[in-house]
Amino acid sequence: MTAHGDHLIDLPALERFLQQHFPSQEGELVVEKHEAGYSNETFYVSWGPHRWVLRRPPRGELLPTAHDVLREYRVLCALAPLQVRVPRPVLACEDRSVIGAPFYLMERVEGVVIHEQLPLQFTAVEERRRIGEELIDALVELHAIDWRVTALAGMGKPHGFLERQLRRWVGQLELTLPKTRPLPGIEEVTQWLYRHLPPQSDATLVHGDYKLDNVMFASHVPARLVAIFDWEMATLGDPLTDLGWLLSFWGPTGDPPEPEPKGSNYITSQAGFLSREEMLARYEEKSGRRMTHFPFYHCLAVWKVAIITEGLYRHYLEGTAANPKAAEFAWRVPQLIDRAHRIMAGQE
Repeated sequence: MTAHGDHLIDLPALERFLQQHFPSQEGELVVEKHEAGYSNETFYVSWGPHRWVLRRPPRGELLPTAHDVLREYRVLCALAPLQVRVPRPVLACEDRSVIGAPFYLMERVEGVVIHEQLPLQFTAVEERRRIGEELIDALVELHAIDWRVTALAGMGKPHGFLERQLRRWVGQLELTLPKTRPLPGIEEVTQWLYRHLPPQSDATLVHGDYKLDNVMFASHVPARLVAIFDWEMATLGDPLTDLGWLLSFWGPTGDPPEPEPKGSNYITSQAGFLSREEMLARYEEKSGRRMTHFPFYHCLAVWKVAIITEGLYRHYLEGTAANPKAAEFAWRVPQLIDRAHRIMAGQE
């Protein structure tokens, strides 16, 4: 047995659990920590011919409904037979005594995830354009699923979705701020969102965290989206919340330039990528949904990012963050609040 990373996995206990489900398997069990994410902890697991990904919550006190890896697993199980671009789920464990938290295993998909820099094979203008097109097309496919005839039908209450979103994230913020610091300006954003609620829309499956670095592309050209990850926030509701979320991480933000710019907004601001307006137009054309109230969804997304990252900053302050880069949220969260105010003023 070999483990690389911290002590979030009880390796002997994990091997005993896996042997119960794969009794004829032989070979060394190898577990390696994947450092990219800020939310749930992710590990690569190799055992004989098997190549899996293990997901478990971080250490420390968790906000209600956050880091629900078993929800992820149930969504993957429902979507896998539908030819949706998701990894194949393998096995879940609710018993916290095995490794100290619930966890699940899914197949390890081969490809590239675009995090801080654009891979060299996608630098051509046509590939940059295809990345945006693939993101929109996969999202339209996702929103077209008839969730009523799947196991997803009982996972949410579509009516009043946006109102519940606001109440939920206000509640998360109220739980977080006593553990971190005051955030000037965020209450004004909250009140603006309440005043600009769009009418009720037809419900679809909503991913809840759909963005460039939560999908995988095939490692070769032409750019092709092969897998959508991180389903812990999936539910039934307004599909434009997914589009607002995606485009909040797309293109220029109006923030001051950084000494070493990186990440999805920086990458997709470069020449050749579809503009935010072109992404909106492609989604509108392919889905048939109108973009009349998109500023609300854009602002909602940035507000939610601020609340979520403040929660992750709390983990950093408590020493339980999944990624040491969470220290950056000390200044990134106030910057997000400033950006939300620009959206409210029609400046982005």
